[in-house]
Amino acid sequence: MESVTATEPVPFHVAGAPASGDDVVTVRHPYDGRIVGRTTNATDDQVEKAVAAAEAVADAAAALPAHVRAAALEHVSRRLAERADEVARLITAESGKPLRWSRIEVTRAVSTFRWAAEEARRFSGELQRLDTDPVSAGRMALIRRVPKGPVLGISPFNFPLNLAAHKIAPAIAVGTPIVLKPAPATPLSALLLGELLAEVTEPDGPGSGLPAGMFSVLPLPNDRAAELVRDPRLPVVSFTGSGPVGEQIRRAVPDKHVTLELGGNAAALICSDWGSDADFAYAAARIATFGNYQAGQSCIAVQRVYVHEWLFDAFLPRLVEAVAALRTGDPFDEATEVGPLISTAAAERVETWVNEAVAAGARIETGGWRDGASYAPTVLTGVPPEAKVCAEEVFGPVLVVAPVSDDAAGFATINDSAYGLQAGVFTHNLQTAFAAHRTLRVGGVIVGDVPSYRADQMPYGGTKASGVGREGVRSAMEDYTEPRVLVLTGIDL
Repeated sequence: MESVTATEPVPFHVAGAPASGDDVVTVRHPYDGRIVGRTTNATDDQVEKAVAAAEAVADAAAALPAHVRAAALEHVSRRLAERADEVARLITAESGKPLRWSRIEVTRAVSTFRWAAEEARRFSGELQRLDTDPVSAGRMALIRRVPKGPVLGISPFNFPLNLAAHKIAPAIAVGTPIVLKPAPATPLSALLLGELLAEVTEPDGPGSGLPAGMFSVLPLPNDRAAELVRDPRLPVVSFTGSGPVGEQIRRAVPDKHVTLELGGNAAALICSDWGSDADFAYAAARIATFGNYQAGQSCIAVQRVYVHEWLFDAFLPRLVEAVAALRTGDPFDEATEVGPLISTAAAERVETWVNEAVAAGARIETGGWRDGASYAPTVLTGVPPEAKVCAEEVFGPVLVVAPVSDDAAGFATINDSAYGLQAGVFTHNLQTAFAAHRTLRVGGVIVGDVPSYRADQMPYGGTKASGVGREGVRSAMEDYTEPRVLVLTGIDL
């Protein structure tokens, strides 16, 4: 078992400077409940100082040269890479994520900051000729994007490093201050990002790095977030988390620019042409892995699996075998593929939902049992469409598998959901791929793979109850900014 020493509380950062409060937060390992770290919640005065500093420094932040912003982002990327093993172990300690997946999350965060550094250098605007009409002869427009104002970022527990990076990195790239509130269950990874950002906060005086008010990382209980959300000095709110909380935010501040990355109910469709042994082996392995890789705690983890009816009886045993073979246990064990959920309460909820489905007629093909905060990777068949494990986001290691008559029926069944984040379509047929892209009401269609694929530079987000706006470095930079037009007159074009 990994040894983690919990000593003095880890400081957070207020306007770029380390700080501590009086209310101690104890972080426990979800697998066995041992203490893995401590920090403190920010006081009301510290929250006020952070927000006031963000407002005060907004103009200076917007005026930062691109090379300063890019250098700060490159520094964080480089330092994360240098400390990769340490950071991965920290993610596993506080979230219970298996170490193999924590290492991948660190690698992704390294890329997220690197991409942001590259985008900071090329986020230059657009030139438009206006002499397309005689009355505008000699005129040209320069359209640049400028920050809307300081950002409030609220990040979730399931990717405590990389989803915090997806709030912070685009803000620095466009030159806007950010106040980040990490998830109460997993604040330590975000605090480490604050530590790395502090290394480039005006290290040699004004103009040598990020201005002091450019960032704050504030641990806070969720019941204190509403005041921050309402604060008019933070005109942009970027939230990743549960649907009900996201909707509360949107209703509370209709005059703000709000981006919401909310829940999902990701589906995979096995099409009629996906029928060889190699196809089955690949799809079964990918679906098994990515239905369970975060103990199902990913909004694009596979939850629903639809299979052409003439392939169903052959594919189901392959999938069940692949799920049953997944290694569960201590997240620090290098062989573990599926760890615990974030808490015992979360695992108990999954257990309740599965039991409700079984009572309604579903069959457990494998799994279906709980041990503390861990829930066994589970495959269900015969699930009524209205059961929670099918209709809602289970956010646990549960796969619902059902037959469909053809591609069109599969697309319709995928669309029959309150959510619309991503979908996976296993096909070799280009026409089917384009039909899926045209038909499926989701933010992204992944062809030949699970819906769980995400590249950190691509637009990422959903429709319906899955949210509004897009993450992905460039997309978030656009969300944080608005166009400003400069018209030049009397130019010989």
